[in-house]
Amino acid sequence: MTVQPVQLQKAFLTTESGVKIDCMFNPSKFSFKMANNWKPNETPGKNVPSQTFAGGQSGSFSLSLTFDTTDVGTTVTAYTNKLLKLMDVDTTLASYDATRNSGRPPWVTFNWGTNIHTFKSIITSLDVTFTYFSNEGLPLRANAELQLTQFEPDDNWTKQNPTSGTPTPHRVHQVGPGETLDRISARYYGDSTRWRAIAAANDIRDPLALQPGTLLSIPERSELR
Repeated sequence: MTVQPVQLQKAFLTTESGVKIDCMFNPSKFSFKMANNWKPNETPGKNVPSQTFAGGQSGSFSLSLTFDTTDVGTTVTAYTNKLLKLMDVDTTLASYDATRNSGRPPWVTFNWGTNIHTFKSIITSLDVTFTYFSNEGLPLRANAELQLTQFEPDDNWTKQNPTSGTPTPHRVHQVGPGETLDRISARYYGDSTRWRAIAAANDIRDPLALQPGTLLSIPERSELR
């Protein structure tokens, strides 16, 4: 059996200053991490301490992005240099004040189609690898691994589904060749008639127009009506 490679999808990063950085995204997996701080109330003579909530932590996620300029023959560093710039202090930000040492790199958001719009995040680490060169040694393709951490609280993020931006998203399914919503419904729910719940969660108006490679949010059984 031949395993089909996951098709890269167009995506982009938007910076705090409004710069758009186009990229390619492998949508086979996209997850967020959230955590809370809990402190044990240790009491002498007791085996298991009770826990006290000590506040939340910032959300975090990682990205694996691809940049490719082989079709135009220009250097891919035009894109990777923009990423590297995001690690530098941005003196154009309104919050910048040299006299108070208030400089910082900008926050970014990641956007893919109409499904994924992340909260404002700072890039905590960036690893760029050039993977393809022209005969003259010009870098034409690069992969970038990013680790990102939530910049500030975001009231627009709810715990419903990743289309509105969620730190605890639903299961995600990538549509394969020949797959239909009723078959996907049968796979996850054991009931092909539940396909409307998947359509509603992904704002699908024409189930017959479902394209291979599309990333679908799959609601949990407990959320079905």
